[in-house]
Amino acid sequence: MPQDVLHTPQQINVVPQALMKQQNVKSLDEALRNVPGVTSSIGEGAGGMNGDQFLIRGFQAQNDIYEDGLRDFGVYSRDAFNLETVSVIKGPSSEVFGNGTTGGAINMKTKTAGLTDRYAAEFSGGSGSYYRGTLDFNKRLDSSTALRITGMGSENNIVGRDYIYSHRWGIAPSIAFGLGRRTTLVLQYMHQQENSVPDFGVPVVKKPGAAFGAPITEYGIRRTNFYGTNNDQNATNDNMETARFSFRLNKHITFYDDLRGGQYYRTFAASKATCDTTCVNNYFLGNSNAALVARSGPVGAGNGVGPGTYMAPLPYQQTSWSVQNVGSMVADFDTGFLKHQIVAGFDIERVNDVRSQSTYLKAKPYANLVNPNPYVGNLDLVPGEANPGGLVTLGSLGAKPHSNGYGFDTGLFFFDQIWITKWLSVKGGFRWDRWQTSYNLTGGNVAKNPDIHFHNVSSVFNPNVSLVLTPDEHQTYYFTWANSTTPMGMYVTNGSVPIRPGTNSYASPEKANLYEVGAKYSAFHDRIGFTASLFRLEKGNAMNADPVTGEILGSSDRQRNQGLELSVGGMVMRGWNVSATYALYDSDTTSSATKANLGRQVQYVPHNQATLWSVYEAFPDKPYNIAFGGGLTWRQHVWLDAANTMRAPANLDFDAVLSHHFNDHWKIAMNGYNLANRLNYQSLFSNRATPTAGRTFMGQLSFTY
Repeated sequence: MPQDVLHTPQQINVVPQALMKQQNVKSLDEALRNVPGVTSSIGEGAGGMNGDQFLIRGFQAQNDIYEDGLRDFGVYSRDAFNLETVSVIKGPSSEVFGNGTTGGAINMKTKTAGLTDRYAAEFSGGSGSYYRGTLDFNKRLDSSTALRITGMGSENNIVGRDYIYSHRWGIAPSIAFGLGRRTTLVLQYMHQQENSVPDFGVPVVKKPGAAFGAPITEYGIRRTNFYGTNNDQNATNDNMETARFSFRLNKHITFYDDLRGGQYYRTFAASKATCDTTCVNNYFLGNSNAALVARSGPVGAGNGVGPGTYMAPLPYQQTSWSVQNVGSMVADFDTGFLKHQIVAGFDIERVNDVRSQSTYLKAKPYANLVNPNPYVGNLDLVPGEANPGGLVTLGSLGAKPHSNGYGFDTGLFFFDQIWITKWLSVKGGFRWDRWQTSYNLTGGNVAKNPDIHFHNVSSVFNPNVSLVLTPDEHQTYYFTWANSTTPMGMYVTNGSVPIRPGTNSYASPEKANLYEVGAKYSAFHDRIGFTASLFRLEKGNAMNADPVTGEILGSSDRQRNQGLELSVGGMVMRGWNVSATYALYDSDTTSSATKANLGRQVQYVPHNQATLWSVYEAFPDKPYNIAFGGGLTWRQHVWLDAANTMRAPANLDFDAVLSHHFNDHWKIAMNGYNLANRLNYQSLFSNRATPTAGRTFMGQLSFTY
């Protein structure tokens, strides 16, 4: 995207560095709480993996996370220690980012070397035995070369959630050559490592006689309850190497070439809590001792012998790697009275994933709904062994001891923005992709799960067009039509199976179309920015996730989400900064082979959502300076399934900050989160919901030189 946010004909929400610092943002997930229309899901294929799994405007974005414009294929919880800003580009953007982006794309801009010397460190501590330290070292080496290193280490528990913890560290060096010159080369490396316990939340149940289901914590169960086991683990090791090259041929033409390699390693075991009809009835009839939760799926599914023997998901070890190369040219020139800006290039990417699944040596016992006990002893995982004698069968789980898959994409893109007059322009373009995918499941010895070998090649063409009005440099008005395609084989590293269950046939790609009109205005000498957009997003062959296996499944459903999005942000007056957003959504399933889904609200899409953050700095140049402020995030209730039978209640969060500068270098701050200690739910899935942290306080000491 060669144009800045103001002049790009699409809704874009930006979370700036200043806002992330005020809120003491520690992860990508926390940064995105400032963006309406973004929600988190739990899941392997949005059902069983615990890394960053987001939805934008209610549609899957698990493969639409980018870092400096290149795709990040890893499935892990991304820390914010190396993030400069976070942007969410709303709506289909396949002409820029390639396959996917049904609801939009998330792009993280990283901290890279610059020509200003800077040394900074932050130390935080607070509720939940939270400890965190970060460093940021930037050194100018000569007039055009600089080195920068950022690092992080943290460990914490979660307030209001038992047994959940995370230990994490990372480092990200970068070196830049040719800064301020015609030719620039930036080399970057990122390493992040984490050991944690995955939190799959609490069961969603339907109380006898109720119109819809809700999280069990809405009916008196403690929010602290953990239904996993002492064997649950999530160990990740993620690495990315990036080279970004640019060459300015002259004032009209610039060439870019970005290359990235990624290696991702993971050991994962988790428990999915399910409270079936017997469990529900026993609890609400007062027989809580008999209210038993299966830790990995519904009871009585015919998998295994005896209580608590449902085994999905099996633990696994995962190794993934990826390579992506994007080359482009941006050219500005005139043809007669018409001014052009052309962007053309190629995108080649390859991703490979190998999983060695394990098998439990004994079944997981039930957990009591009221007082679950996570200590079940050592289940002795045996990697690669399909079904040792005397263990549970894998008859209908769809899981295999060993799987591997790859995806290979070749993309070509071209778009041209033509200025008919100084204030009127038309932007149009396309992207063509040839997507190859291969998926293999091998090593099984269960008759119901024969080995699968599958290969598919598809070509897709995604055009877009925009009409743009720019009366002056401070305002933009636009109409945009765009579309996107999401082949089923895209989710290589997320564990989804790109075939229809029980067949060897390929599920059709998901298609989406966007119609959007919007306005952007920069006021008061560019101190405050306003945006407004009306959109209609239509999606065909909607992807759904199986509530048991977590696999992504294609359907014939057509869904529509339309609405209004507003935002304002900037400096109202000296020392007073405000950021506010609001979204109104009207979504439904317009066509479905499942009668119960027809006309229902699209799952995970609220009717209303809003955020507000405001900070005022008093006496900024005085020894007694102080900054104070806070805000809220609000999301109306959302449905958790396509038939609207399960619902998560509204979220309302109040946060605050208080800070003081000792001088130009040292600063102390205190942040409070969820000050009302309200029971909210952040990560959602059709039969589970994860309570957010309770009231939390965080102190921070930082210095910058």
